[in-house]
Parts: sequence; C-alpha cells; structure tokens
Amino acid sequence: MPTAISEVPASGNEAAGRLASMADVTASDGALRRFLHGLPGVDAVGLQARAAALGTRSIKTTAKAYAIDLAISMIDLTTLEGADTPGKVRALCAKGIHPDPLRHAPPRLGNESPDAEPDRSAPKVAAICVYPDMVATAKEALAGSGIHVASVATAFPAGRAALPVKLADTRDAVAAGADEIDMVIDRGAFLSGRYLEVLEEIKAVKEACARPGGTSRSETGGRTAAHLKVILETGELQTYDNVRRASWLAMLAGADFIKTSTGKVAVNATPPVTLLMLEAVRDFRAQAGVQVGVKPAGGIRTTKDAIKYLVMVNETVGEDWLTADWFRFGASSLLDDLLMQRQKLSTGRYSGPDYVTVD
Repeated sequence: MPTAISEVPASGNEAAGRLASMADVTASDGALRRFLHGLPGVDAVGLQARAAALGTRSIKTTAKAYAIDLAISMIDLTTLEGADTPGKVRALCAKGIHPDPLRHAPPRLGNESPDAEPDRSAPKVAAICVYPDMVATAKEALAGSGIHVASVATAFPAGRAALPVKLADTRDAVAAGADEIDMVIDRGAFLSGRYLEVLEEIKAVKEACARPGGTSRSETGGRTAAHLKVILETGELQTYDNVRRASWLAMLAGADFIKTSTGKVAVNATPPVTLLMLEAVRDFRAQAGVQVGVKPAGGIRTTKDAIKYLVMVNETVGEDWLTADWFRFGASSLLDDLLMQRQKLSTGRYSGPDYVTVD
C-alpha cells in the first residue's frame, strides 16, 4: 500500500476508475468495517519515535526564511469565538492580506528613523476561517485578494445536531460565499462502530457544498463547489488505529482535506497524529489515485513548531504537498510568531510581540 513520495497522482479518468473499483468497500456497513479493521495496525512506539526524530531536523538562514514564508502562506487564520464581531473579522482579513504592517520594528530609543511602510513581500495567508454568520463579512473584506473564506459548519465543534440541521448550516455558509467548509464528524457514531453512518453523513455534506448549477466536486479557479475539510477531532478518537480508520473513512467519502482538530478540546494537533494522517493520504493516493490535503489545527503556536511540520510533510509525502493547496495550518497565534521571526531575519533583531498587529 505505501508508495514512493514521488509518485504522480492519477489522471481524472484513471482516478475515477480506481475509486469505482473501491466502491465495494463502501457498499455495506459490514464491507466498510472489514476494510477499516483490515488496515495495518499502527506501531505507536515507532510512530512516536519517527515523529520525534523528524522534529530534531534543523534548518538555517535562507532555508529558514523560505520555510517561514511558506508557513505563512499555508495558514488558515482563524477566529472562532462567541465574542466575534464584524469588526474583528474585518481586522483579521486585513491582517491576512498584509500580515506584516511594518517593514522593520519601530525604533526603541528614538534615535533611529522609523520605517512604517507595509512589507509587501510578506505572503498572504491561505484563508480566513470564521463561523457561518461571518462568511459574508469576510467575503466582502477579502474581495479581490485571492484569499479564501473558510467556514466551520455541521454544528461545530461538537457536531451534536440532526443531519438536516448540519446540512442547512453548510448550505447557508456556501450560499454566503464560503470557499471551504470545515465539518466535524460524528465521533459518537464513529466510536460506536457506525462507520457507514459517518461516511454517508460526510457524503451528504459534500453534496451540500455544491453551488447552484455546479457539482459537488471542487474545480480549480471558479470553484463550482466549496472544498470540504473533514475534522476528525483526533484528541477524542482514543487510539492511533482509530485515527487511521477515520482518515480513510473521510477520504473514501470524498474529503478534499482531512483535519486533525477543532482546537476546542484538550488535545489537538500533535506531530505523531499528523504524521499518521500524512501516511494515510500518501497511501490513499497510491491506491485510489486521488490526492487529499492535510490540516493540523490547534496548539501550533511557534515558528519552530511550524517548521517541524513542514519537515514532516517533505519527508513523508514530498513536495507535492508543500503548497497551500494540499497542506494548511489551522491557527490564530502562529502568524504573529512567524512574523517576529521573519523580522528578526530581516533586521537582525527580535522585535517582540508589541510590533505585530493584535488580532
């Protein structure tokens, strides 16, 4: 099942054929259960050791500058609070478009000339992630920027709602202009072994991502459908084997991305879990010919953390995934640390949190 990281994704017709050949896997609850429980068991000790080893890699100077800019371009800049306001969302959008408001840190002693030009070389973030009722505000603020609007849906974060409510939640966000939908799986159903129920729910949400006159499958450019990111909430899945099964289940159901966490539970993204999910998307592409993205979210706060994840992506799935189209960071505070490190590389001094914008 594993494949070399250089393998090229299958063409559209070939991929469709491979997926069709896997249709029997999802034909019944029993078939799906046999497939998921037939996946290789996870060597927990080996997985943790591999993740720890990848975390020891060190990159410097030019490579570090490139990694920082790459990480910024992969961020889903997020605000998911009950106190969110249109003003806060507009401010976050402005930050996403021009992350670094100053070319250099302001002078500390008053004997240097300040340079307050916006640093246009800082890359834009990939997306702004908000609740559905803030999608229209974000869409208006980001108009013409090329930054996507992502919306959580399906009764985020717990997912405790009837399916019609979840689908209405999704359709409302898409109708308001969401380019991406971050849904949560029903962890209770999954942990109870009701795998087919979870798969059918993901498929239904995928269909709800379609725009009028479009299809449920996303297309480059105009996007006739919102991309679907499926949140596994790995901190509640109890075992690495369950994380692997949930990853495959989501991909079989049509996920464009698999995402670790909501950021609302005690345990969110971790290097071993993200490594396991990267291995899953690698193996899925080898078997089905379809490439699926990965998004670790929650608890990734420092440049050092982000670079560890980028090293992991490069070493596990290769350069094909080293773009914002296939790898994202779900974060709110990570951007500030990346900007401070970026300023340090540019000016030779560490500017501190006072010299980045407040979300």
